[in-house]
Amino acid sequence: MAQNQAKIPRATLKRLPLYYRFVNTLKTKGIDRVNSKTISEALNIESATIRRDFSYFGELGKKGYGYNIDSLLEFFKSELSNSEDIHIAIVGVGNLGRALLTYNFSIHDEMTITEAFDIDKEIVGQQVGEVKVHHINELQQVLETQDINVVILTTPEKVAQSVVDQLVEANVKGILNFTPARVDVPNTVQVHHIDLGIELQSLLFFMKNYSNQ
Repeated sequence: MAQNQAKIPRATLKRLPLYYRFVNTLKTKGIDRVNSKTISEALNIESATIRRDFSYFGELGKKGYGYNIDSLLEFFKSELSNSEDIHIAIVGVGNLGRALLTYNFSIHDEMTITEAFDIDKEIVGQQVGEVKVHHINELQQVLETQDINVVILTTPEKVAQSVVDQLVEANVKGILNFTPARVDVPNTVQVHHIDLGIELQSLLFFMKNYSNQ
């Protein structure tokens, strides 16, 4: 990384995966460069914000040219990837949770869902994909024993906060929240909410600009 990550705003770091997904989609369409205006229209983020975000990491683009797609992808992969194996747990094995387990949702090969939890007695004990579902009462013991500190949350909205409280007690440091609930956590825990609005904004952009290519 070009500069100390501690000096980079948290909001900037949270936007990096959004930029990566968008640029990767451009790559699959055979596009070799992009400017901040195009990224802005696709993700509904101001061009000035995008340029400022990128400026924290050095000279990623050139004035009048924009950003080279291959160079951006190489940069994002180096910033977002981790060479260590990361084991992830999922809490809530309903329709979405089951789908993620069956696919074994991951960003790259080193990230794998290895544990799952639910409260439904008809689901607990089942093997979904390659993962056996534990009862939620085993949450803290299993997470601490397996040294897991990243969890995907796919529970009903009404129980999201109570489950998150248990995750905090189990020393979980990162939560990917698929529920509509905006949960409260201490500042030592990172929560990322899946925002379908941003994803749809990006989809509509591609429908409008690249449907005929």
